[in-house]
Amino acid sequence: MSFSVTTWNINSVRLRLPIVEQFIVREKPDILCLQEIKCRAEEFPLEPLKAMGYPYIILHGQKGYHGVATISKVPLIEDHRQDYCGVGDARHISAIFERGGRRIRIHNFYVPAGGDEPDRTINPKFGHKLDFVEEMKALRADMPGASSILVGDLNIAPLENDVWSHKQMLKIVSHTPVETEGLTAIMEKGGWIDLMRQHVPASEKLYTWWSYRAKDWEAADRGRRLDHIWSSADLGPALERIEVLKEARGWNRPSDHVPVTARFKF
Repeated sequence: MSFSVTTWNINSVRLRLPIVEQFIVREKPDILCLQEIKCRAEEFPLEPLKAMGYPYIILHGQKGYHGVATISKVPLIEDHRQDYCGVGDARHISAIFERGGRRIRIHNFYVPAGGDEPDRTINPKFGHKLDFVEEMKALRADMPGASSILVGDLNIAPLENDVWSHKQMLKIVSHTPVETEGLTAIMEKGGWIDLMRQHVPASEKLYTWWSYRAKDWEAADRGRRLDHIWSSADLGPALERIEVLKEARGWNRPSDHVPVTARFKF
């Protein structure tokens, strides 16, 4: 039995609904996890997505900021939202689904970007990001009676080849040592595996985000891997491949992130 899950920071789902629909028609993922939807639940385009074959939709929305949504062809149960750092931001949602005789909890995250200055003493946004990462260290992949998948815009590129220049990025928010070490600790403490690097060696460049600031993003290719797909160890052998749809960065009115899809064979 095949199964696919996609993660995509859409940077306003209402603004970019046409390319979400374009992606669905083309790739038909079983579950699509969106981040930075930038709308309240009552403003989310439920009906167009249900009409495309995704009747199961769970949302954690917020007016104008943040927000995550998981849309699915398969039933989702046990809708859960965690208020990381206790500030009321809509940055996490999870649910359980069944596929191939397995119960799987899927987490959908939007980790704070952290501002521009990697110093919490002068930049509260960076401190908030570090606190968020610290709380994520309690999240376990191996839960009683269920496997786990974690996806989302984690806003950290942990490996040297997850950024266009390791040396030049060491003091840039998203690739500083305190962030990359924190993300690695989440994986290690929680028993998570990095599915995106399971079939793509760490020696190869791998990006999911290209800045809007670049005049020619494709020619410059100064990317970062900010979007991730992790799982509990038992799902690793079922992974067939990971697809990063780089061309979506060049679609009409694109997000600065592109869809990342994990395809499994159970």
